[in-house]
Amino acid sequence: MESRKRVAVVTGASTGIGKATAVRLAREPGTELVLVARREELLRELAESLPCRATYVAVDLTDAEAPQRVRSHLETEHGGALHLLVNNAGASWRASFAEGGYENVRRHMELNFDAVVRLTEALLPLLRASAPSAIVNVASTAGRVARARTGSYSASKFALIGWTDALHAEEKPNRVHVGMVLPGFIKTEGFPATELREKAITRWIVSKPEKVAEAIYECGPGGRAERYVPRPYGLAAALRILTPSLVRRVLGGGAASNLTTSTAGDREKSSDPG
Repeated sequence: MESRKRVAVVTGASTGIGKATAVRLAREPGTELVLVARREELLRELAESLPCRATYVAVDLTDAEAPQRVRSHLETEHGGALHLLVNNAGASWRASFAEGGYENVRRHMELNFDAVVRLTEALLPLLRASAPSAIVNVASTAGRVARARTGSYSASKFALIGWTDALHAEEKPNRVHVGMVLPGFIKTEGFPATELREKAITRWIVSKPEKVAEAIYECGPGGRAERYVPRPYGLAAALRILTPSLVRRVLGGGAASNLTTSTAGDREKSSDPG
């Protein structure tokens, strides 16, 4: 980023990857941050702790008025400038399709895909007017390789990946770069990966939010197309294309049960995008 004023919006900013991303971006000269999530107290604490100007919007991104609230805040508090949009907010509720049915698919799509599209639609004119600028969509390795009981989550991330690729091609002429980050297992409040961290055989595959934050910077201001975090997760996506039968056998076997984890959504039975 240049030393002049650069405004960035980070969703899901109160904890985990979103919080780590805000801390990482705050190190860049001239940065102004808009932190977006549901929990106002956590947003206020984070904003006050950062070494740059930081404002916040406490809102549920699935609410109909949420995109316009964020845009109005940018216009009022930051002069309508926007140089980076990080679409990070998301959640997961584990269930087979027989158990969760369409309703589980619907609520995943509502937050993990629809809310991202709606917010981007509202803010795209500001990004174009502030170009060169960037959008970073936080997808998931699960958007390339699906496992049992995560089909609804994977469906929302598969959709996000396809839309991101198309948006990149569409907005390149407008000098709006669109990058994507695909995390694997990352220890956060929403995805604690407790079961994996408790076992020596799987503990090594769980990474930290700070590594994802660095990847987000690389795929936003850094101009990269996409990054897997940790990097070796990209091998799983490649194998899914090259050897689909092998990947299906592995993920459909007993060994795949070692990769089963619970989420905050499972515990609370309610969405928490912040």
